[in-house]
Amino acid sequence: MLFEPLQMGALRLPNRVLMAPLTRARAGRTHIANALMAEHYAQRASAGLLIAEATMVAADGCAFTGEPGIYSEACVAGWRLVTDAVHAAGGRIVLQIWHPGRAAHSSLNDGVQPVSSGEVAIQGLINTPAGKQPYEVPRRLRDEELPGIVEQFRLGTRRAMAAGFDGVQIHGAHGYLIDQFLRDGVNDRQPPYGGGLANRLRLLLDVIDAAIEEAGADRVGLRISPLVGAHDLRDSDPEALVRAIACALDVRSIGHLELRHGDQAAPAERAIAAVARQHFRGTLLLNGGFDAVSAEAALQEGRADAIVFGRAFIANPDLVDRLREGVFLADYEPSRLYGGGAEGYTDYPLRPLAEAV
Repeated sequence: MLFEPLQMGALRLPNRVLMAPLTRARAGRTHIANALMAEHYAQRASAGLLIAEATMVAADGCAFTGEPGIYSEACVAGWRLVTDAVHAAGGRIVLQIWHPGRAAHSSLNDGVQPVSSGEVAIQGLINTPAGKQPYEVPRRLRDEELPGIVEQFRLGTRRAMAAGFDGVQIHGAHGYLIDQFLRDGVNDRQPPYGGGLANRLRLLLDVIDAAIEEAGADRVGLRISPLVGAHDLRDSDPEALVRAIACALDVRSIGHLELRHGDQAAPAERAIAAVARQHFRGTLLLNGGFDAVSAEAALQEGRADAIVFGRAFIANPDLVDRLREGVFLADYEPSRLYGGGAEGYTDYPLRPLAEAV
């Protein structure tokens, strides 16, 4: 099944090997996508779907140097280079739109203090132009500011579609702003955006609805990571959270729901995926530690409709063919993951040199 086509909302995918949104920090300080990024994505266009990296909906929502944006017309023009290249190569691509919330730093945002659902800082250090610094205490967003956050995602969706993307994925995972509202480990607000589960979902669902108005439900997706404690985040009842999200998305008939696992083989991760599968009848994507064998098993057992691969796509631009043919998978170079130029980004060969006869 891994190499069979799939109808995912409005998109007809030629296979079920999808590329994860992989932060590679090649957009520089301008946050504008460029020709190098276009080459990178086009090289991987044989994936059933490319999910482009986390992309800023707010000009002051920078969490690390080099991530792209979708907050201006210049950003739209940059991304058009990418979508044109991918489509010319026969691929499909959606844009993951994102706000980091408290995972940002003022030194990356012209002195603007990070914002969040509350006033608790992430424990640990963040890379800044001045070196590693502690995460800052965020400013608590006022209730009346939250429609403005929704509008940033709305405009991000509108610009993504103008840039030629086939849809958008809302980043609701990994402890970024939307996740900071979803999980009770950090959201200590009162209603209407805190307290009970329905209130903690309010910002997410307002964002989803805004994106649907711009792109259509069948071109909108969501990524969540209910058991991944990224950026110091936990929830007291992740199964209830996933159930509520899945039910709300099912009513809206959105294009896809992606579950980002820490380790898909872990019993708790299997259980949470089963909750999503039970309550969301749309296209369910699983991501986290899959290889060809476990991916095929998940599809055959009905646990997922497609599998999202991350690290394997870094050094294997032709991953689909390699998985199909059972050939060697190259390893990526960790020191060249972020920033820089073509090295470790567009210079991975289509086949290991030993096979390139």
